[in-house]
Amino acid sequence: MFSPPRWDVQATTSYREGASVETTNLAGANVAPAIERTRAWLLAQQHPDGHWCGELEGDTILESEYILLLAFLGREHSLEATQAANYLLAQQLPCGGWGMYPGSGPEISGSVKAYFALKLTGHDPDAPYMRRARQCIRKQGGADAVNSFTRFYLALLGQISYEHCPAVPPEIMLLPKWSPINIYRMSAWSRTIVVPLSIMWAHRPVRAVEPERGIRELFLKEPAEWPALRCPGLQQRTGFFSWDNFFRTADRTLKNLERRGLRPLRERALSAAKSWMVERFAKSEGLGAIFPPIIWSIIALKCLGYADDSPEVEYNQRELQKLTIQEGQLLRLQPCKSPVWDTAIALRALDAAGEEPSSPAVEKSVDWLLAREVRQKGDWAEYVQAEPAGWYFEHANEFYPDVDDTIMVLMALRRQLPEVTALAAPGESNPASSSLLVEHAAQSRKVARAQILQIEKIMRPSRRAIDWLLAMQNRDGGWGAFDKDNDAEFLCHVPFADHNAMIDPSTPDITGRVLEALGHWGYRPGHRAVDRAVAYVRQQQESDGSWFGRWGVNYIYGTWQCLVGLRAIGVAPFDPAMQRGAKWLMVMQQASGAWGESADSYEDPDLRGQGPATASQTAWALLGLMAAGHADHAAVARGVQWLTRTQRADGAWDEPYFTGTGFPRVFYLRYHYYPIYFPLLALGQYRQLKERA
Repeated sequence: MFSPPRWDVQATTSYREGASVETTNLAGANVAPAIERTRAWLLAQQHPDGHWCGELEGDTILESEYILLLAFLGREHSLEATQAANYLLAQQLPCGGWGMYPGSGPEISGSVKAYFALKLTGHDPDAPYMRRARQCIRKQGGADAVNSFTRFYLALLGQISYEHCPAVPPEIMLLPKWSPINIYRMSAWSRTIVVPLSIMWAHRPVRAVEPERGIRELFLKEPAEWPALRCPGLQQRTGFFSWDNFFRTADRTLKNLERRGLRPLRERALSAAKSWMVERFAKSEGLGAIFPPIIWSIIALKCLGYADDSPEVEYNQRELQKLTIQEGQLLRLQPCKSPVWDTAIALRALDAAGEEPSSPAVEKSVDWLLAREVRQKGDWAEYVQAEPAGWYFEHANEFYPDVDDTIMVLMALRRQLPEVTALAAPGESNPASSSLLVEHAAQSRKVARAQILQIEKIMRPSRRAIDWLLAMQNRDGGWGAFDKDNDAEFLCHVPFADHNAMIDPSTPDITGRVLEALGHWGYRPGHRAVDRAVAYVRQQQESDGSWFGRWGVNYIYGTWQCLVGLRAIGVAPFDPAMQRGAKWLMVMQQASGAWGESADSYEDPDLRGQGPATASQTAWALLGLMAAGHADHAAVARGVQWLTRTQRADGAWDEPYFTGTGFPRVFYLRYHYYPIYFPLLALGQYRQLKERA
């Protein structure tokens, strides 16, 4: 496990006593040139059509699974496979294994897949690096300890039987929506994996590889004796009346029925699975627009008899190819692309840096975002009655708009409108209609007639998005990412739920950001949705004052977003929850003035707020402290100084660490633009507050 003995976290009482004039003035003196450098850097990265899209980096399971797919297709000796294997070698840890993020120890499933991928691409098992890998894997529990999805890859390539994988019957497609177990009770990302995987389970394809290229040397025991698959972090009750026992009994029963050929609904179920999958290829960069479902879709299509040159297979191959990045003799993959997310945050950061709404860069980015508004129903509509609206994460993913991107776009668009426009006045329980607001704006002397068309262009999709957003609020007052009330925790006991993302419940970070967006659009306490959300956020605060971060690492991310959200909605800076959160951030500040947190805090919450200093996490902490009324505090001045001191000459910051979260404990992300636009947003807001003062 990552150990942070020297990050110099210090709880200095002087941080809580106020700022010295000398420290504050020194911070302010360096802000303007730092802002200008980063603003210029970011503008230089804008694509001609107006969007931004930084690289989204995951761990080596992407390259390994890509090679395993190529091996299934008989292309393990292709140039792509060879170059992806080169990248795997470059990422190997000194101990011989492969980790989930910089600073992590070896992760067993990723290490087994990397070792197998290297053998398949012709690497000598007696090479020193292969011997180190083998020793590390066996020390970590061997192939016996891999997760469920890795077992499917091993079955696909003949290393184990499908009997040793969890059952994923396609008959799940036939379960009605009122059933407590159906595909729409799973998270959106799990759903898009499970449907093609169920087709694979039904057909059980195998591409047998030569014994010398197999990985039996990694087995400590026979597969029948491998440990039971379980989701990490759950309370593992295994008694007779437990969900764990229920689903394991169901798994055994389904496999017994399979062996006896008792599958009366199989053809109907497969037809439903195929139709569901193929329909969602439309207006998307692959099923769900993410790497795993694209891989499983290709395998499922081959199981169903689709030819290599069929439009469906070629489409998925093309979308997979778009995720590859080649540099010299190395090839790596992205789990997906993040243009809507990056564009919305870049737009917000540029606004904070002083970029005018009328600038060509801003106008192009606004038009690009507006063109990607969702206008057709997706999976969310199975349980929600609302007009289609909102935004997704990628270039195209029409079936899966998400709350987080929608609120980030809403905040970016709001900053392009005059202050007289809003969707709800403070204290109102019912927002005004956008048409009345446009009329009010037209009559105001503060708004030129020429701006009215721009206001209408932004207000209509924003109105739809906010209506959709309010309809997506969960029963507990919070919001999840893709679905409403997707919180059936018992499903996390399904054997294939060990990727720790089977459901999509409310999270403090997303809920805090929803409050921030609603606050930008004029909502205040007194509105029922706001009051419920504020109550949820208060209830989720940890005893030390921090909040958990589901989608970013980790408590710094969650605390920042909850503080900013509460303040934006009208909660006073001196509110006890605000001050407890701010105090926690101050305590976690490092001696250098920066903040940092490792993803190890998901495994061990005692490590919350501790890790190598990063520009993105420092920016989050600064934004949180400023929201809590501490813009003049020494802690903020020191954080600003750290950012200006560590900025590169070109306006960017170096940040090799992963501060984004895919699935806690399972998969993490490095957004390459996080250490650019978040520091710019923080510095820009700091300057604005100082100028107002």
